[in-house]
Amino acid sequence: MSSDTFDAYAPERETTEGKVYTVTGGDWDTLLDEEHDDRIVINMGPQHPSTHGVLRLVLELEGETVQQARSVIGYLHTGIEKNCEYRNWTQGVTFVTRMDYLAPIFNEVGYCLAVEKLLGVEVPRRAQVARVLLMEINRIGSHLVALATGGMELGALTGMTAGFREREEVLHLLEFLTGLRMNHAFVRPGGLAQDLPDGWEERVAEFIAVMRKRLPDYDRLLTVQPIWRQRMENVGYLPVDGCLALGATGPILRAAGLPWDMRKVEPYCGYEEYDFEVPVATEADCYARFRLRVAEIHESLKIIEQAAAKMEPGPVMIADRKIAWPAQLSVASDGMGNSLEHVRKIMGQSMESLIHHFKLVTEGFSVPAGQVYTAVESPRGELGYHLVSDGGTRPVRVHVRDPSFVNLQTMPAMSEGGMVADVIAAVASIDPVMGGVDR
Repeated sequence: MSSDTFDAYAPERETTEGKVYTVTGGDWDTLLDEEHDDRIVINMGPQHPSTHGVLRLVLELEGETVQQARSVIGYLHTGIEKNCEYRNWTQGVTFVTRMDYLAPIFNEVGYCLAVEKLLGVEVPRRAQVARVLLMEINRIGSHLVALATGGMELGALTGMTAGFREREEVLHLLEFLTGLRMNHAFVRPGGLAQDLPDGWEERVAEFIAVMRKRLPDYDRLLTVQPIWRQRMENVGYLPVDGCLALGATGPILRAAGLPWDMRKVEPYCGYEEYDFEVPVATEADCYARFRLRVAEIHESLKIIEQAAAKMEPGPVMIADRKIAWPAQLSVASDGMGNSLEHVRKIMGQSMESLIHHFKLVTEGFSVPAGQVYTAVESPRGELGYHLVSDGGTRPVRVHVRDPSFVNLQTMPAMSEGGMVADVIAAVASIDPVMGGVDR
């Protein structure tokens, strides 16, 4: 007997096999055996405030206790990985930046590092430092959204408004630095699309001052708030062995006691030169993950300060005529803005530059045959890129190890045996972004 014969408020029905209870959601068969005759199956989502996007949770309940939890994904599938196979290597940046839309810079850097590894090139130092600067600003913005949405889902609405208020500061700064609030496509294979704008040092310093002034508000609003702690402590417990078995990384793994951070264990973009700590907790619950993200915001501010101090004059695009556009090479060499007039000037001075620019824009550059895997530490954990090249101007395969997808597998382990209300806290502490899960 299918559950679609019932409506959401139908009374229980009698059958020859026992009692049948109403199943909300409408597409899971009713459980008829004795073992499950006191259980109901409900859907949380796919458009539920606690699901962090278009995620559907199928929960089997006995009273208010979750006996079984399953994730149903795919509602936001965009085919980004497949689409990258039909674009040249540079155009791929505009696709991958749209996956984890709360951490676009990390996708751009991870993808470009993989392309550069296949090419066997290293970007200029100024571009490396700028990448670190942008990633840490982006990390703060992503963590602020995690705190804000978690507060909203658990009823701490003042924490939500504070989180989105500070996130606006992040987006304003990223818009000033890259030209866009999201989906920047600012990091390119070989370096950056263009140099940072004039006055970036002052804007970054203002941002750091604002954040350090406002961050203590989160301790007053949430960290020591008794209701917040009661909703978070000893909820969504997942110890380190469970994290390792399920492949969880990022704040989930570090909140269980293992200081695994790609910036430390396999440094990239010169992270080995920066002085920062990897926050770790041992409670392995939702509250530990919350506190860890707040601590990581403080560490990111330290890295941003150091990156600003390390920034030296120089090019932001590798001086390779086979990779960089002529206009980018000129901007890198003389520090001029990448204006339309300047591009026209370069194009008008050299027919060779005009032809080279045309071929790079229409066809792209070739990448030696081979395959490579690179990983960066995104706000949600290890973000890995596996790229395969056949020697042409387009990738044969682009596969992404998105931490949201992997970390979401921890949801049943965190939720089963707990109360249905605690599922919301557990999902909030995972902080999945469905653009990265479905991609």
